[in-house]
Amino acid sequence: MRRGASVVLAGVLMAASGAVVAGAADAGPAAPEWTAAAVKALEDELVATHGEEQRSRARRGLEQVARFWRTADGDRAAFEAFARRHFAGDAATLDTMFERFERLLEKLDGHMLEIMLAFRWQSDLDLGPILPFDEVFAGYDPAAHVTDDFFDNKLAFVVLLNFPITTLEQRLTEGPGWTRRQWAEARLAERFSKRIPAEIQLEVARAGARAGQYIAEYNIWMHHLVQDGERLFRPKLRLLSHWNLRDEIRASYSDRETGLAKQRVIQKVMERIVDQTIPEVVIDSPHVDWNPFTNAVTAAAVQDSEAPAPVGLEISDAREPDTRYAVILGNFRAQRKVDAWSPTTPTLIARRFEEDREIPEDRVKAMFEAVLSSPLLEKVARLIESRLGRPLEPFDIWYNGFRPRGAHTEAELDAIVNERYPTPDAYEKDMPNLLEQLGFSKARAAELAAAIAVDPARGSGHAWGAAMREAKSRLRTRVGPDGMDYKGFNIAVHEMGHNVEQTISLREVDHTLLNGVPNTAFTEALAFVFQARDLELLGLAAPSAESRALQTLDDFWGAAEIAAVALVDMGVWHWMYEHPGATPAELREATMAIARDVWNAYYAPIIGKRDRVLLGIYSHMVSRNLYLPDYPIGSLIAVQLEEQMAKTGDLGAEFTRMAVFGRVVPDLWMENATGSAVGPDALLAATARALEQIGE
Repeated sequence: MRRGASVVLAGVLMAASGAVVAGAADAGPAAPEWTAAAVKALEDELVATHGEEQRSRARRGLEQVARFWRTADGDRAAFEAFARRHFAGDAATLDTMFERFERLLEKLDGHMLEIMLAFRWQSDLDLGPILPFDEVFAGYDPAAHVTDDFFDNKLAFVVLLNFPITTLEQRLTEGPGWTRRQWAEARLAERFSKRIPAEIQLEVARAGARAGQYIAEYNIWMHHLVQDGERLFRPKLRLLSHWNLRDEIRASYSDRETGLAKQRVIQKVMERIVDQTIPEVVIDSPHVDWNPFTNAVTAAAVQDSEAPAPVGLEISDAREPDTRYAVILGNFRAQRKVDAWSPTTPTLIARRFEEDREIPEDRVKAMFEAVLSSPLLEKVARLIESRLGRPLEPFDIWYNGFRPRGAHTEAELDAIVNERYPTPDAYEKDMPNLLEQLGFSKARAAELAAAIAVDPARGSGHAWGAAMREAKSRLRTRVGPDGMDYKGFNIAVHEMGHNVEQTISLREVDHTLLNGVPNTAFTEALAFVFQARDLELLGLAAPSAESRALQTLDDFWGAAEIAAVALVDMGVWHWMYEHPGATPAELREATMAIARDVWNAYYAPIIGKRDRVLLGIYSHMVSRNLYLPDYPIGSLIAVQLEEQMAKTGDLGAEFTRMAVFGRVVPDLWMENATGSAVGPDALLAATARALEQIGE
């Protein structure tokens, strides 16, 4: 999971991970009536001063300023004086303006991000208890007022007067012919294409921190899951929902004795989280035992935690009171407040697809459905069934036996990783070696590793990219008291992929305003390229034609699963906009219905079991607003990138060439990277070839 980008518009970015107190949508004020007349008069005046060749720029800039000018910004005379003073009427002045804005905004973004990371240090990292004041620090967004300040002091208007706000259609149709400078100008103006009040941004930031903490502490103590008096999981195993629960299902395929029983238990736990019949007292508690099948709760008969039981602990099977869905609704209501200030993209759905991803929603949905409706899905399912020697069960959507790790037990992998990485510092020191193994030169690997710091994550892990060139990116992964385990290593390798992309696309891009990649799916795809080689980095898997074919089948099965999850996420947001007054209980029922519908459409025909709600388990649905579609898009892109890298055989050089192209529209980036647009065709073709090679 990647975090970090420009923090000037941090309220919008933080809205991707939070909830906010319910409230009616605010209405954005209109510009004063006189602005139209002022624009018309000023255009001729500026042309008379600077020449006819500046007419189109003058008209566009004045109209952009007028769109955001409010009565509080000044009267007509102030508007006119501003335009006369700040219109850059010659190339030299415009160049100077652009260069200084780019340099100074990098400094602003960079230092604001460093402050935000410092304030979130205790809540984000596994450094002991979170005290009440830590929550306040974590909920404070130092950049929340920056956009307001830039409009108040007129710096935002300077940008709007001189640089073009572009539409998605312009970027898609005209963008391929733009220079790099034109792309950078478009991204500069984009930063000020909304004027969202600081109080809304702060509200979203505070709630986002609360939502993140809710998810980060949603753990299940597995040794306390009891069925018929039997404890299937080792002591002290504390798994975060949904990430670690899902990964434990995957790891259990190599456990021939108790793996199947463990998987069935975890599936039931997941179902109870989704339908909120999970007893509230069992969440992150080692002081009670719980039978997920009967839902019975008793005092813990064994002790595997040094933490004392809370005073007055009440043993009860009372369920979690729809907290999961209250948080999701809080996210929605926060976005409703942003909606009114986003006239061209008046829903979060529109903002995510048209602004953040720059790929129309209909096209994204069609890509997902192409994978899920492909006859290849059933063929791969039958192959999995034959490899397992039993009928498929719902949790088999997370089957990972195609990967070489199936030959190693979770305990074996944990032991290898524990010994190698007892601390985050040990992983950080080994990064040059890991990057060299991945295909970067020795000097290059050392240079990239020096730009990344490793921290112990409180949650599952994430990557914070730096926002100024002299700062380091942050790699966060979970490291327990006994050292890093295999799950933590797998996540660390993924996050390292993000960090390398973040470092290259910031430090080496020609314009820092183009820092990054087109959207989150692209950095996920580049991170997947690293993550797919995690066992090779442990010296456990040498690639062969067969292992590559098996990896392709694993990629396809995983892409289908996360595409189905993304369709649920998309469906839930559409439902909320259609039912803005919904209660948490109503949203719970709707989410389960959507999850069942997607399951019945694609998985029930091949697994044989209907009406399952497993596709609603992902924690991203709670703390990350409509983030999930980035993963399947990233999976499709990753296959295209892998094929390109295989052509040259030089991962390090190709990774760098791709990442340094920066944040342009997706298809333009992909054309540069691979010669083709984003789509499912490469994955489907590769899967068909893999099935032929392995034998259906």
